[in-house]
Amino acid sequence: MTRRRQDPDVCGVTAAIAVVDGKWKTALLWLLESGPHRPAELRRQLPGLSEKVLTEALREMAADGLVHREVYDVLPPKTVYSLTAFGRELSEALAPLSDWGHRHLENLAEAARPAS
Repeated sequence: MTRRRQDPDVCGVTAAIAVVDGKWKTALLWLLESGPHRPAELRRQLPGLSEKVLTEALREMAADGLVHREVYDVLPPKTVYSLTAFGRELSEALAPLSDWGHRHLENLAEAARPAS
């Protein structure tokens, strides 16, 4: 885990959440599920994500073993990011949490509706 102290006594859920902590990492995981992407493609699909933040997030995800960075020796240089097997495993593990989150949002919307 990048820049985070590794504590063997920490809860597994806490360790997993630390890896995807931040505004953009789960969205990047979701986009990379569909296959390799160049950084510019990722930025186009995530309006509001700056180049600096994208670079930091991808570096942290690479350090955590979630993404693979491939640099091609061509002019101009070409860099492509893809999920590692470990990253794909995390993405699959997050799917039920995503489902739960959508149900939670539906419940909140339902509770906010005025009674007729």
